Amino acid sequence: MRKFMFAAVAAFLSGTFALAAQAAGEQDPAPSRSWSFSGPFGTYDRAAAQRGFQVYKEVCAACHSVKYLAYRNLRDLGFSEAEVKAIAAQYEVTDGPNDDGEMFQRPAVPADRFKSPFANDKAARAANGGALPPDLSLIAKARPNGANYLHALLSGYREPPADFAVPEGLHYNPYFAGKRIAMAPPLNADAVTYADGTQASVDQMAHDVTTFLMWAAEPKLEDRHSLGFKVILFLIVLTGLFYAVKRKVWADVH
Repeated sequence: MRKFMFAAVAAFLSGTFALAAQAAGEQDPAPSRSWSFSGPFGTYDRAAAQRGFQVYKEVCAACHSVKYLAYRNLRDLGFSEAEVKAIAAQYEVTDGPNDDGEMFQRPAVPADRFKSPFANDKAARAANGGALPPDLSLIAKARPNGANYLHALLSGYREPPADFAVPEGLHYNPYFAGKRIAMAPPLNADAVTYADGTQASVDQMAHDVTTFLMWAAEPKLEDRHSLGFKVILFLIVLTGLFYAVKRKVWADVH
């Protein structure tokens, strides 16, 4: 009887997972790419991250927030204090209450967090056909194989196979779960003009904005890599010291 119950539970769970997988649909694995921040000694490509911020600002920010970033964090990407102040001043944020008990608008300052494109989630859904654009602050860490996934998703839009139905209002992307996504292709060639003269191809913009989003999700990655290297070096030296002491202490013991 107990074996029968276990078998029934296993069959139920298996069927449930199968139905969930069928409902979610499958997606193609994201191709692996070479990233400057990969590996134990990886660092962020500041030029790519700055270009990626430009792509976010001019393309992605119309729908997606990065609510955990403040404008002053951009100094870590190499922007000067004056540049950060100028970037922040382009936006108005709600502050207050003032002496009359009323909220008011003022230009943003470096200490303010990035302004969200919508006042709340309901407004975001209403403007996007019921779909809620995710916040991008941690998206690179929230998705498995984050950097490769983001690049593949942003550059992977294409025409669907003849036998694959895509409902109106959705778009075919083999790297998205179910291969149907509500977001229209966000990147088009030369959608931005890079100040350093880099050609703004779809692949280049996807690479740059992925670098920026990876930095946004893990801004202390370089510090962690540096600390890890120092710890390993310390342990190697300590091991050598312990070995030398052991040889000295036991030198006269036969």
